Amino acid sequence: MDLLWVRHGEPERVAPGTGVPADPPLTARGREQAERLASWLALEPIDVVLSSPQRRAIETAEPIARAHGLEMQVVDGLVEYDVRSDSYIPMEELRATRDPQLAAMYEGRWEDFGAESTDTFRVRVAATLDEVVSAHPGRRVVAVCHGGVINVALAVVLGLDRHLWFEPHYTSLSRMVASRTGVRSLASLNERAHLDARRESA
Repeated sequence: MDLLWVRHGEPERVAPGTGVPADPPLTARGREQAERLASWLALEPIDVVLSSPQRRAIETAEPIARAHGLEMQVVDGLVEYDVRSDSYIPMEELRATRDPQLAAMYEGRWEDFGAESTDTFRVRVAATLDEVVSAHPGRRVVAVCHGGVINVALAVVLGLDRHLWFEPHYTSLSRMVASRTGVRSLASLNERAHLDARRESA
């Protein structure tokens, strides 16, 4: 099967201290990114569109499903490691302000900010990857989710120990080829041509 991993579009910022898990929608820019990706993928055969249950992923997946006349399917195992966090601060801001959470993220101390442990998260993502591959043999599947999920899913396939080893761009596309026998490979990483160009049909 072909498995296309998509990171969600740009979401709204949610300040800390809301007291509830943050589940931000896309910004206007994020919605535009999602529409550009949907238009780009409209000229490729897609059989299944999966999404994390988090709002920013669903709002990114919906235009893709609509472009192909498909019903989006929500997969709980695609949620991000900090799904219970009461804030959403963009990576750009964390870097610019040298937020201590950034170091904790890269050093694998995710429990310091209320997230899943790296071991728990890796086991969950690996299991979800196996389930998706097993459920859709021979099909072309788009999985819309989050940067951490994509990092770990690809790390599992590449045999990397690091959990966060690259930064997926908003609505970036990474392509994986996978079989139920366990043979899996990475075909592309962090594609973003759809944000800079328009694909035209032949």
